[in-house]
Amino acid sequence: MALDAIFAADLRKINPEILLEVSAGEQTDRQNQEEIVGYAKDIVAGVALNFAEIDDRIEAFSHKWSVERMPAVDRAILRVAVWEILFNEEVPDAVAISEAVQLASELSTDESGTFVNGLLGSIAGTKSAR
Repeated sequence: MALDAIFAADLRKINPEILLEVSAGEQTDRQNQEEIVGYAKDIVAGVALNFAEIDDRIEAFSHKWSVERMPAVDRAILRVAVWEILFNEEVPDAVAISEAVQLASELSTDESGTFVNGLLGSIAGTKSAR
């Protein structure tokens, strides 16, 4: 849900929190959505609040690949994972990286999983330098 909002907002150039609210409103009739929607809101708000720092960190470790040149789905996955690594102490770095690699491998290019893994591993390895 959060990844969808961040991805779609990036493509449409609008605030992801608006898209998440629309999506959350469509989920009210489903069971156990409060916890899922709550965490999705935390992710989207965290990415929005720290957007510049997240993108700066991605670009710093992407070895001459600008964020704009990356596939849109990779950008969304990386933004969520970097937020989890840098700003969410409840998610272990290894879990954030593993989930991001799995998503990139399933949803993006053949090379995306390896790219995401290397980039996030580098960011996680230097996060104490923040």
